[in-house]
Amino acid sequence: QVQLVESGGGLVQTGGSLRLSCAASGGTFSSYVMAWFRQAPGKEREFVAVVGWSGGATDYGDSMKDRFTISRDNAKNTVYLQMNSLKPEDTAVYYCAARRNFYRVGVPGGYGSWGQGTQVTVSS
Repeated sequence: QVQLVESGGGLVQTGGSLRLSCAASGGTFSSYVMAWFRQAPGKEREFVAVVGWSGGATDYGDSMKDRFTISRDNAKNTVYLQMNSLKPEDTAVYYCAARRNFYRVGVPGGYGSWGQGTQVTVSS
């Protein structure tokens, strides 16, 4: 029901920063819980971060906590992922996802909408 388009990926050096954006259309943005996942070559899709309907509730994967920050701007129908202190192991395709509930948000199967992904590469 909602279409998602990620942007902002690129090549950065270890220790650098990057901000990803995900623009939503085709639905009522504030009715969706929004999340970021990532997938590196040969690995399973990994939970990165999630933000609730109004932006007040957030959660992060263990390796992202204190380095990444998820936020949303409902007036702009956009969710963001600020990534700091990047490491080579952060290299992956990053995906934006949307769901209507906040149950088992770290499991990718519960999300009904996905973006096309944006590549993040961190050089060593």
